Amino acid sequence: MRARRQPSLTLRSTLAFALVAMLTVGAAGLYLYESMKASVLMRSDHAVLARLDHFRKLLHYELPVEKLRENPQILKNMLYSEDDIFIIGEPDQQPVIRVNPLNATLPDFPETNTGATLSVDDLRSGVTASGAPLRAATLITTSGGREVRLTAAHVMSREMAMLESFRQRIYLAVSLAFLLTALLGYILLRRGLRPLREMAEHAANITPQRLDSRMDSAETPIELQQLSDAYNAMLDRLANGYQRLTQFSADLAHEIRTPVGSLMGHCQVALRQSRSEDEYQALLASNLEELERISRIVESILFLARADEAQSVVKREPLSLHDELQRIAGYFEGLAEERQMTLQTSGDGTLKADPLLLRRALSNLVANAIRYANEGSEILMRVVAADGGWQIDVENQGPVLSDETLRKVFDRFYRGDASRHQGSDSYGLGLTIVVAIMQLHGGEASVIQPKPGTIRFSLFFPTA
Repeated sequence: MRARRQPSLTLRSTLAFALVAMLTVGAAGLYLYESMKASVLMRSDHAVLARLDHFRKLLHYELPVEKLRENPQILKNMLYSEDDIFIIGEPDQQPVIRVNPLNATLPDFPETNTGATLSVDDLRSGVTASGAPLRAATLITTSGGREVRLTAAHVMSREMAMLESFRQRIYLAVSLAFLLTALLGYILLRRGLRPLREMAEHAANITPQRLDSRMDSAETPIELQQLSDAYNAMLDRLANGYQRLTQFSADLAHEIRTPVGSLMGHCQVALRQSRSEDEYQALLASNLEELERISRIVESILFLARADEAQSVVKREPLSLHDELQRIAGYFEGLAEERQMTLQTSGDGTLKADPLLLRRALSNLVANAIRYANEGSEILMRVVAADGGWQIDVENQGPVLSDETLRKVFDRFYRGDASRHQGSDSYGLGLTIVVAIMQLHGGEASVIQPKPGTIRFSLFFPTA
């Protein structure tokens, strides 16, 4: 089943920004709407109370209820709204004035003392038959010595229409805010994320032949500067690794071609005519030497491959470095005597390392020293305590090496001159194996030339 494709970052960010803008405008509109609604309701309440107070004073001082009976139109002309409700009458009698054009049902009112001052809390809410809300209040006053009940209500049809219009505008503003933010956000995000698309296009165009291409960090935004630098650094590592792999493949093909060509040549010569048994034995012995040479090359390459892929398991054990140096010196003593060389050891210490790998690294260094040191010279193996670990030096006297040779001496299949090839058992891989062993131990291998004619290889093993 094919995995569902995730939406683009541009789309998700656009929707997020648009949603935030919509919520912000909606919240602001809701706040303004509620504020306006509260203001309208308060204005309506005060208008009802003011009307009751106005007519209470009018009936009490200027317009007795008897005169109002004779001419009720006087009071009706004073109403401001055609839909408003106003009722005047004596308790338990028919109203003298009854204005209720919508025939709205008034809510129940609490008992009010004569002459009491009304407040907003005394108002009650109701609705007309058409569903329009209203606010109503009642009070009892005296007029011409008689007790009179005044009831007033305001139908908020116009206010509700105004609030409905305001709500529609809020909905429109929220919708426009969402659409405009989405549109502008998409445009700006597309423009802002252009460096990412350029980086993707650049990565898509990378081939083994174009590993030298790099992103221009000068035009990259600050937020993507670290990504651009990491991307270019990755390309540097890939280019370096590919170059090393290409060189490694070429050197490997060259190393394998020589013994294979030698085997083929020997066999072709032997097949041209019949040979004696001794000649066939000599041919087989020669071919066996070439096959052993190929086997050693393959074994070294396999070791390096396992080390590069971190597949080798390092079994660390406490080792006496003095004993290890003595072991290596005893092993190479006979080979050194053939070239009139002497092996000297000094120093001691305890190191946790893989014994087989440590011995192989030291053996490669000592074998290299015996092979290229001056005849009759001395080879020194020394253990010194270094900062944070132990350092093992293998020092010998030999030809002066150039700085370029010192830089490349640990490279695979590297040979400084033709003499390094003759009689070699490592075929340019011995020192490379030393570097791999040190990497497995978290250490490092180095070479310096303290003075002309003296070569010192050093292995640093950290104690941590």
